[in-house]
Amino acid sequence: MSFVPFFLQDASAAGNEAVGMGGTFGMLIPLVLVMLIMYFFMIRPQNKKQKETEAMISALKKGDKVVTIGGIHGVVSSTKDSTVILKVDDGTKIEFNKTAIATVVVDKPAENATEKSKPAKKSIFAFNKKSVAEEIKESESENKDSDSESEEHKDE
Repeated sequence: MSFVPFFLQDASAAGNEAVGMGGTFGMLIPLVLVMLIMYFFMIRPQNKKQKETEAMISALKKGDKVVTIGGIHGVVSSTKDSTVILKVDDGTKIEFNKTAIATVVVDKPAENATEKSKPAKKSIFAFNKKSVAEEIKESESENKDSDSESEEHKDE
């Protein structure tokens, strides 16, 4: 009885197992990459947004203007542990869960005033940019001036 075929068979089986292990490892790499991509593009931003929402809800105070998830606008009249009472109209108050608050509305009239005081934007050719409305007003004022001058010449 010869043991040579027995040893060759074991050697070939060991070679197939090594290939099988490399194939399994090769299949795990894409799976791990997909999981990492899902974490950084889906799970992490959602956790960040949830923390911001919790901070906003915990910072609610009387007088804040809010919008609910149902689209109701109101002013916070009072807060309790898990609920908020919104003043919707002069005599109308509605009680909501704090989790039903979608956003806190912030009035920003100061930014509009600063935008008006900004100088005119310059284009890449260093000419002042004018809006269409400004150009129309200027052309109308020029037409009025030319009409008034022509009337003065007719009177003379």
